[in-house]
Amino acid sequence: MSRPIAVLRPEPGNRVTASAIEAAGRVALRLPLFTARPVPWTAPDAAGFDALLLTSANAVRHGGPALDALLGLPVHAVGHVTAEAARRIGFRIAHIGEAGAAELVAAAEAAGVTRALLLGGRERMLEAGGVVAQAITVYASEALEIEPDQAVRLRGTVVLVQSPRAGARLAELVAPDHRAITSIAAISARAAEAAGAGWRRIEIARDRRPDTLIELALQLAD
Repeated sequence: MSRPIAVLRPEPGNRVTASAIEAAGRVALRLPLFTARPVPWTAPDAAGFDALLLTSANAVRHGGPALDALLGLPVHAVGHVTAEAARRIGFRIAHIGEAGAAELVAAAEAAGVTRALLLGGRERMLEAGGVVAQAITVYASEALEIEPDQAVRLRGTVVLVQSPRAGARLAELVAPDHRAITSIAAISARAAEAAGAGWRRIEIARDRRPDTLIELALQLAD
């Protein structure tokens, strides 16, 4: 019998991922570990930048009306979900990266970007430096309270780990004696490393596309 697949990402992404798993005929365990909320911010003068970097769709979902002042900047985004969220509110997409924040910066620099503005979360992979002229926090991901009876449901599942922070939180929630029967499908090596050792299996997706990670989880669940 196929193992349930646990989805830890915040809403609304949790619902989207879980629905895709269920559409494949599998059981999805929906257990968001964090919730994203907007953080007050002020948009700088767009004339001081030649590109906008987005590493998460949450920057668009929670950026609010201040984003309007930046619509003239071409967007370099991590992932098609982030790019589509930006496109829907009027941004022009210059590049979509699939290998994470560092690759995005390298690609932007190779394309001639010299002064990029980064909009991201409070806990993020990138800060100002190099071609990233300024980094602004527009949202925060806050930990949700997970009761012991919820955490025990992860026992024996295949868990999708989509960030190092989620991996670290998972390690706190799953008892060591439950890890030996629980597997992880991780979005990156850093996410897998954050989850620690002792798991039944840990596999890393070949790229950062959501469909690739789901495909890996489906394989591990069999």
